[in-house]
Amino acid sequence: MTYTYAFLAMAIVCEVIATSFLKLSDGFSKPMPSLVTVIGYGVSFYFLSIALRDIPTGVAYAIWSGVGIVLVTGAAWAFQGQKLDPATLCGLGLIVSGVIVINLFSNAAVH
Repeated sequence: MTYTYAFLAMAIVCEVIATSFLKLSDGFSKPMPSLVTVIGYGVSFYFLSIALRDIPTGVAYAIWSGVGIVLVTGAAWAFQGQKLDPATLCGLGLIVSGVIVINLFSNAAVH
């Protein structure tokens, strides 16, 4: 239980890297970004599966996908020139708020 959230964090980081390289793979036509994508997703799912030993599936997936969306969007903004308008920022805020609500107030969350 001690390292559960560390495993989940590793899953998120690997998924963000994989998703960022997915765009760079250009439809899997570029070998190196394609390899990083496949390995990144594999490692991500491995760490997610370990985290699921102690965190309920819905809660873990909410954290994994919510934090992942925010980080992928930030990486796309920082490194790929993606524009972030007010609606995007508001939507990201709602996603983060939803993950916080689940973790603080849901009986399904691990406390």
